[in-house]
Amino acid sequence: MPTETTLAARLAEDAAERFLRYVRIDTQSDEESATYPSTEKQLDLLRLLRDELEQIGLPDAAIDEHGYVTATLPATVDHDVPTIAWLAHVDTAREVTGAGVSPQRIRYDGGEIPLGDSGQVIRPSESPELASHAGHELITTDGTTLLGADDKAGVAEIMAAVAHLVSQPGVPHGTVKVAFNPDEEIGRGVVHFPVDTFGATAAYTVDGSTAGELQAETFSGAQVRMHIHGRAIHPGWAKGELVNAVKVAGEILGRLPQDRLSPETTEGREGYVHPVFVQGDSTEIELRFIARDFENDSLAGHVAFLRGIAEEVAADEPRCSIEVEDRIQYLNTRDGLERHPQIVAHLEEAIRRVGLEPRQTAIRGGTDGSTLTEMGLPTANVFTGGHDAHSQREWICVEDMGLAAATLVELAQVWAE
Repeated sequence: MPTETTLAARLAEDAAERFLRYVRIDTQSDEESATYPSTEKQLDLLRLLRDELEQIGLPDAAIDEHGYVTATLPATVDHDVPTIAWLAHVDTAREVTGAGVSPQRIRYDGGEIPLGDSGQVIRPSESPELASHAGHELITTDGTTLLGADDKAGVAEIMAAVAHLVSQPGVPHGTVKVAFNPDEEIGRGVVHFPVDTFGATAAYTVDGSTAGELQAETFSGAQVRMHIHGRAIHPGWAKGELVNAVKVAGEILGRLPQDRLSPETTEGREGYVHPVFVQGDSTEIELRFIARDFENDSLAGHVAFLRGIAEEVAADEPRCSIEVEDRIQYLNTRDGLERHPQIVAHLEEAIRRVGLEPRQTAIRGGTDGSTLTEMGLPTANVFTGGHDAHSQREWICVEDMGLAAATLVELAQVWAE
């Protein structure tokens, strides 16, 4: 068997080659769509992954009516080992386009990284992890699109790990299930996932960031929608009659705190409310917010806070109406994983075996693991090496991709032991 350093390096090249191909396929999801997957173009990559899994040597690779790609890596040991699963999502976020991605593979020697002629720059002062990657190979965008490391890096790392284990039947491991899904970025990634028939007892999403990190705790998330109905009339005869829904929306937004309770003013375990979408005209406006917190009681408080603002603004202008809807998007994985401590313990051991010190953090976001855990499949999260997701300044370290893939290989062996 090769040394772990050599294994990680070999897997890095395989993962990087796959990643560079995958990110060129536009897979942006669409929250406004009523279909599943929300966009047909996600199936372009999903079907490709099904085919590649078959080519690797997993004959049961399949894609179902919801776009879920699944496959089975058979056990190489005779004794009973719990079946584990590796999952990653193929869609990219709405904040920045994922069409026409032109990845750049560079050697980083320090300092700022200008991204072509786009005007975008990756700065160590804004991306603290960059400083520790001098001398490494990085993959960036050309500054006009996102990169898609969230989560095509996880997809590529899983594929590299699976290909390695198929080629090395002497590596002892139990049955490993693989799954790729659409629509994670819009909170619907696994709503139709066949947990009951999938056959895994523990799972890992490969959807994290810094090398060595793992997450057994996520935000709980809620969405709040406000539908503002103004009072229309010709503006030439509007005195005393017009109620402008755009101004009512501005009044709601103006009542949000400026120095707290927002993504740009919070960190660590602090939650927030965040306006993410506005659409309409002077007659009718839709405002959309997300609320996030690690504690469900606090999350409910954030939702109540937004409802309170809407009620106050509506009371100040009784000629308009504001309808408020809220729904839970996902819940913290913490409670579910605390009942299965071996899931995290085995991941920590696998990370140590690739030469990293495991660092458990609480992810300020959600993963498909949040929903899977709630559905009865306890799921922790593994690092990918990607940074600055959902932006034109997104980047990933090739070496860290190899370490992520090697961690998966080791994880399968730890479970077999």
